[in-house]
Amino acid sequence: MKALWFDGALKLVEKPIPKPKPGEALVKLRLGGVCRTDLEVLKGYHDFHGILGHEFVGEVVGPPESPLLGQRVVGEISLSCGTCERCRRGLARHCLKRRVLGLKDKDGAFAEYFTLPEENLHPVPSGLPDELAVFTEPLAAALAVEEAAPGGTGERVLVIGDGVLGLLVSFTQALRGRETHLAGHYREHLCLAEAYGVITWLAAELSMTEFDLVVEASGSPSGLELALGRVRPQGTVVLKSTYADRFALRPAQLVVPEVRLVGSRCGPFQAALRLLQRGGLDTRPLISKVFSLTEGPRALKLAGEPGILKVLLSMGN
Repeated sequence: MKALWFDGALKLVEKPIPKPKPGEALVKLRLGGVCRTDLEVLKGYHDFHGILGHEFVGEVVGPPESPLLGQRVVGEISLSCGTCERCRRGLARHCLKRRVLGLKDKDGAFAEYFTLPEENLHPVPSGLPDELAVFTEPLAAALAVEEAAPGGTGERVLVIGDGVLGLLVSFTQALRGRETHLAGHYREHLCLAEAYGVITWLAAELSMTEFDLVVEASGSPSGLELALGRVRPQGTVVLKSTYADRFALRPAQLVVPEVRLVGSRCGPFQAALRLLQRGGLDTRPLISKVFSLTEGPRALKLAGEPGILKVLLSMGN
């Protein structure tokens, strides 16, 4: 099978079709999404070598006894052991032996076929097209902000970063009835958020208003610095960005204003699928370009260009 392999350099290679272990499904890729985290892997994040990719829609094609056989699926990316202390305490996605699809000790979804535990897979509703369903993982990550910082509808929220994740966070926060602001660099991206009632700013022109909640999704260390400068005393900053660079945080930035800084990663897949199915938001305007899997290196190069939103890899289904 063809696969997009990274071992310090990105290349298209031939690999054997993987054999699912007991409890696993063999998934045939239909559509994959390139994430900013994939691009950070190319810069040395996680020191990962293997097949990239963790956002996908696929079809279960094996084993023959799988209850999901023939179904379209999306999948949660963290694989847990089920037996360590964290798993026993209900913290499976923080398993001490955690593997992560396409990011840590587990070959990813940018291949014709890949495997995942059946318990990680969620059937895609029959009426939901692939080009919407492929956004399930990043939309779930956006919805996870509510888990990290639950609050009332009257809160003033600032989202920093107008890439795919920042836009999805701004959409979902606005849909919750909050006064939502989005700061970014691309007017055409900001216009997409305005359709949901989001108040938008070019980052250089952002007002000095203080916010109850600031979500940092810029993918840049400078975004966290801006977030800490805009959150109100005793407010909350939710950090969504992952990047290879280091950030020098001064304790006084948190201690003196009594600011709460919370990391947030994965989120609820079922809630994301329901939102997409009922037409609560349309992610198709976020698609910049669709490539075939065989064009993978070119696709990831484009995905790293300024102003590009979601780049997809298609198997031509």
